[in-house]
Amino acid sequence: MSAKYVFVTGGVVSSLGKGLAAASIGCLLESRGLRVNLMKFDPYLNVDPGTMSPFQHGEVFVTDDGAETDLDLGHYERFTHAPLSRDNNHTTGRIYEQIILKERRGDYLGKTVQVIPHVTNEIKNAMRKVSSNGADVTIVEIGGTVGDIESLPFLEAIRQMRQELGRENTVFVHLTLVPWIAAAQELKTKPTQHSVKELLSIGIQADVLLCRSERPLSREIKQKIAAFCNVEERAVIGARTVPSIYEVPLCFAAEGVDALILKYLHKEAPEANLTEWKALVDRCYHPRDDVSIAIVGKYVEYEDSYKSLKEALTHGAVSQNLKLNVTWIEAEGLESKTPEDRSYEPQLEGFDGILVPGGFGKRGIEGMLNAIRYAREKQVPYFGICLGMQTACIEFARNVCGLKDANSSEFDPASQHRIIYKLRELLGVEEMGGTMRLGAWTCILQEGSLAASAYGATEISERHRHRYEFNREYEALLTGAGLRISGATPDATYVEIVELPGHPYFLGCQFHPEFKSKPLEPHPLFREFIIASYKNHKGRLAVETNDASTLTNVLSS
Repeated sequence: MSAKYVFVTGGVVSSLGKGLAAASIGCLLESRGLRVNLMKFDPYLNVDPGTMSPFQHGEVFVTDDGAETDLDLGHYERFTHAPLSRDNNHTTGRIYEQIILKERRGDYLGKTVQVIPHVTNEIKNAMRKVSSNGADVTIVEIGGTVGDIESLPFLEAIRQMRQELGRENTVFVHLTLVPWIAAAQELKTKPTQHSVKELLSIGIQADVLLCRSERPLSREIKQKIAAFCNVEERAVIGARTVPSIYEVPLCFAAEGVDALILKYLHKEAPEANLTEWKALVDRCYHPRDDVSIAIVGKYVEYEDSYKSLKEALTHGAVSQNLKLNVTWIEAEGLESKTPEDRSYEPQLEGFDGILVPGGFGKRGIEGMLNAIRYAREKQVPYFGICLGMQTACIEFARNVCGLKDANSSEFDPASQHRIIYKLRELLGVEEMGGTMRLGAWTCILQEGSLAASAYGATEISERHRHRYEFNREYEALLTGAGLRISGATPDATYVEIVELPGHPYFLGCQFHPEFKSKPLEPHPLFREFIIASYKNHKGRLAVETNDASTLTNVLSS
């Protein structure tokens, strides 16, 4: 049986949501009982996004095998159960790197290496490798916008795939824009027409058009687009902007996207079972209450830097039928001139929970430490992730254990008390090249800990992306003062989770739990953090309204 592919391209402008569209198509096909796999080709020359600025590229999503990938792979994992690895994300840089290595080894036997066939062959081989794992349908997203020079080799490769596999095994889905022109009070189809024409000029006829628009498409508009773009009227899909991204699969299903794709692929499948997704979206739009979380970070000016984090918090909130209200706080804005200066505290008042996410570098660290001290002393639920765990340990060492200059060697290599450090520093070993701990690592949880209670297990696996570790030379001092190390690697080398017993919720983890959270399967640590934050919310309201019975119920629960 031939492999079947759905190719997703984008036109007119970037940021229309190709990743969400591909993920939603995968969700619908999976809901029909099909096994799907998804992959993303990025046209930039970086080998991977690992060294790119979060302000420019957004989040780096990490897979179990330690690959640093595009944030769209996060959408793929949240919307489907596709097994993703480094094979599911390729950049132009990585493709060319592989080709140059082959050329240097002499694999091309002295031939002139060219874009066609060598680059396109490498791209096609990458697609075939992903589809060979038994997927019924492989969804391939081409990054960038049709018309970009850097995207041309990828578009040529998928054009060749149709030639080789036939129409019954390939579907071209093109995401485009139908803008609303306020002055004319109408939707304009011309940008879509030009985008489809641009695609046609390189030999690709779109089969399905996803028309992104702020307003519903009328029957007349769809007929016009179908006529000018040479597609069926039913293949002109209104991809209207919706309040929750989790409604997108339901919108596509209502327009028959999955049925149309299966028709074009000559593939039989049962009717979609979207009961759980409908219930999820209903909870998104009809919450019983809300919960407010402050995220104190380094890259808050660009929310895509924390894409998976925001979604994992949403999953936890929706699981409790709550609306999530997030306030992004720039860590530098919480810094104080002296340890006695508490002028930052008003910025943290009124939140149900405080979260410090991951990051690299010294900027904003003192502000994070102030936020953590506030959460610890004021009994506000606190969740620290990666850097947020490291700073929690530093704050505890400084303000509870009395080590005033406690720090990380990342921020102050000369610090006398390196609570956080590179493990190999004490061994006197110089590290060169990639030094991060990446991908899935096993963690053993202590019986009776907050973490073990949340997971309902004592052995877990979570994904990492960091360089610095907790220095176990300070373990006795910190645990003697009340901090609990509740999670570590099986060989006890690396500390993975710290907690503060007696606090409503104070937990820091070295790994990134947000990468494994799904809307229908919220991550346990995020779920429990939201529950604790909501209890804090109810407790504060009870105090403010002098409601003794509610306060008693909250405290007893």
